[in-house]
Amino acid sequence: MASEDTAPADFSALVNEDGKNKTNVKCDRCGSLILKSTNSDYDTTEFVLPLAKQKRQPAEQEAEEFTTETLKDFWMVKDMYTFENIGFSNTVDNRKYLTCADCEVGPIGYHDLETKKSYIALARVKHE
Repeated sequence: MASEDTAPADFSALVNEDGKNKTNVKCDRCGSLILKSTNSDYDTTEFVLPLAKQKRQPAEQEAEEFTTETLKDFWMVKDMYTFENIGFSNTVDNRKYLTCADCEVGPIGYHDLETKKSYIALARVKHE
């Protein structure tokens, strides 16, 4: 599995004094509302997500090898019914990837089936 590490970004302007999202969280592609402000907690758990746009792999490589990205800035949502608009993938390694329910872009995060918590990557959404 190929991996791409991104430079750390400063998301402090998006977090209020209680550690929650200051603004609405929307799909980066279609602008659909995913989370309303103050409905999630800032979390720095590191997680490896597949890139939404995959580069072509040579034919000799395995078909299941995806380019990934290591992210560590997430909005953590304790109850999946908090979302305004979210799609869930099939289960992969006891997790479900999260997508925009309107345009299906993703993954924008993941849902952990063990803890029942969902995580939206700050770098994969826009804040308005």
